[in-house]
Amino acid sequence: MTRHAEEEMDEDELSIYDVENCLLTGEIEERQRDNQTGEWKYRICGESINGESTKVIVKVGPAGKLIIITVYLS
Repeated sequence: MTRHAEEEMDEDELSIYDVENCLLTGEIEERQRDNQTGEWKYRICGESINGESTKVIVKVGPAGKLIIITVYLS
């Protein structure tokens, strides 16, 4: 998880459980290619534990692990 994602979670009063729930209940809403790196980023729209609409932007890192770029309520 990036520092930016942690800051955004704090700002929206979200926990790691909200992020996890969003990923488990959500769908890929959009796929974007980064112009500089060529990496794919995915916007996932799901729900927080409280049922609030939540979005998570992720990418797959070089080791094959999911990197959470940012998180926000929508």
